[in-house]
Amino acid sequence: MKINDVKEWLQIAEEDIYSAIFLNTSPLKPKEIVCYHCAQATEKYLKGFLAFNDIIPEKTHNLLFLLELCLKINNDFDCIRMECSILNRYNNEIRYPHRIEITEDDVNYTIKAAVKIKNIDSIIKMVNFINESK
Repeated sequence: MKINDVKEWLQIAEEDIYSAIFLNTSPLKPKEIVCYHCAQATEKYLKGFLAFNDIIPEKTHNLLFLLELCLKINNDFDCIRMECSILNRYNNEIRYPHRIEITEDDVNYTIKAAVKIKNIDSIIKMVNFINESK
């Protein structure tokens, strides 16, 4: 494992979650961007976990594909299947014309989903290991 690669994945994931939560407080809340950052944070956590386990993540934004790779390593990830499925729709297509309609409920759900993913056991253990390696 290249510890610096894992650290970078985790740092970017944290920045994405922070950005989503911060933007969610804006009076002119950019709902699409909040959801996008939540999907991006999830992608980075999954890729960080793969890198932590010596798997070079593919250049993909497909959260369900990344989830399946993580499940081959640890079944903990099965509890976030629904979250990954829903977050997957906010990844890249949301940043192009003919975007989907996003509600306040969508925004709240994506933030909760990203935080849930951040807090599953395998991610917490990885973060703790990386932080102790400093």
